[in-house]
Parts: sequence; C-alpha cells; structure tokens
Amino acid sequence: MAAEVVVVGNVGIDTNVYLPGRDIDFKVEANFTLDLDCVGQAGGYASRGYARLGLATAFIGCVGDDFSGRFVREELTGDGIDLRGLFLDPEGTSRSVNLMGLDGRRKNFYDGKGHMRLRPDLELCRAILRGARLAHVHLPNWARELLPVARAEGLTVACDLQDVVDLDDPYRQDFIDGSDILFLSAANHRSPGPLIRRLLARNPRQIVVAGMGARGCALGAAGRVRYFPPVASGIPVVDTNGAGDGLAVGFLVSRVLEGRSLEESIVRGQITARHTCGQKACSGSLITRDELERAFRAL
Repeated sequence: MAAEVVVVGNVGIDTNVYLPGRDIDFKVEANFTLDLDCVGQAGGYASRGYARLGLATAFIGCVGDDFSGRFVREELTGDGIDLRGLFLDPEGTSRSVNLMGLDGRRKNFYDGKGHMRLRPDLELCRAILRGARLAHVHLPNWARELLPVARAEGLTVACDLQDVVDLDDPYRQDFIDGSDILFLSAANHRSPGPLIRRLLARNPRQIVVAGMGARGCALGAAGRVRYFPPVASGIPVVDTNGAGDGLAVGFLVSRVLEGRSLEESIVRGQITARHTCGQKACSGSLITRDELERAFRAL
C-alpha cells in the first residue's frame, strides 16, 4: 500500500546535554550534566511525527552500518514506517550533539557524515513516492535530486529550509524553487517578514511558514504576511529539538492531507510543536491524533 506521506531527509542520533546552570564552567575539567540519546534530526522527528498521527509514512534517508544505524532502523520499524528507502552511508550514521539550556533552547553541533556525496536510487525513490500525496523534504545534499521526481509524480512538495541565515545561499536554491510549501526558522532574524516577502515575490503561489519560537509563527500566502501568537499550554518547555518539525507536520497534515483552512492548520501545527517542546530527548513521545484533537478543542 502506498504511503500517504514520504519524508526525505537525514536521520540519526541526537545526544542532548542538559546543563544544570546557565552556562558551562570552563574553569574546571568536568561539568556534571544529564545526557540523553534519542532518534532525532529533521528526518527522524518528522517521520515519527506523521506515524504518531496515524499516517501511512515512508522515509527516504540513510544510516551507517553501525550500532546507531541499527538502533534507528529498529525504532522506525517499530513505528510502522516504510524503510525501503533507507540506504547506507559508508561513513556511518549522522550525529547531533545539542547543548541544552534551562529554557529548553539549544546550541547544535551536527555531523552529517557522507550526505554531501551520497546518491539515492532514483527509481526506488520514485516507486516509494508514487501514490503518495505529500513529500516532506529536508536539506541533505542528495535530496535535491528527488524534488523533480516528487513533482513528476504529482505530490505536494514541502521543504524545511531550517535556520536560514541568507536566502541567497546557493545550497538552498533548488529546495526553494522545487517546493510548494516552505518552512523556515526565524532564529537568525529579528522578524521573518522580509524573508517571507522575498520568497512570495519570487513565487507568489508558495505558502511560507516561519517558526518564531516563543513569539509564535508567521504565515505568508497570497501576497500577505500574518503573525500568530503561540498557543497556550500548561506543559513546561524543556527541549525545543524537533519543534520546527512538529510545526511542519501538524500544518501539513491539516492543510494538505485534511484540507483544513490555513488558520486552523497553523494552530494545529503550533499545538504539535508545543507538545514536542514538553518532551525531553524523546521523539517516540510525539503528539498523537487524540492528543492533538483534545488540545485543539481546549483552545
């Protein structure tokens, strides 16, 4: 049976280092921290997020022939995710180390292993994409080759540009041009408005969603930029890893797969992101369909 959504991206192990204070004490050799590992990175959070919401999900990405790769395979298989597109990176499974502050924010150190040089099996990928409705694409270098394949198969293509510094970055141009819906983090900008307007001027048919962390998010569509405050939640923010992926998953399920309005889709995306922020290093405890519906009704 064809997947409803195909996630394309990097997956690996996140090691989250939770600092007991506001900073590292560099005057001493040892700092005592809480260190937790989980399946993470954009491909991990997104594919597990769709599966937790009950969607038939396939994943195209790579892992190494190592302990971490076997653990990733085991976890995603347990989620019921189609892994026919999980291929081998001879340099090993990608890793992230995230230094976590008391407010849940992170400083990320990412090792993408061989993703700049890998090439996917395009015919296998085409077979996995065929019949799906949505391709949710991230930024490994090899993923740009799948953008025209997904479009040729008639899928809606969404791409997460992640923490954009400069929209003229040549690495991201294929992903910008090849997508119907774009997501980005405004972490490096005071306001995402100018970024969104530039993207809409380039392609007025695109939808652009920018995560603004504790300030909420921004939506660009039909030549207009709107801002949405964060949703209320009684859950403390402990870990912002995967929050942007949650925003994208919640929005895309609502808008693309369920046909809800842009406004309702934004709210559901924010609920999904906010739930993610309440989980410590645990992509296996993302929001379920029932939890999302209850949270939406409670607003």
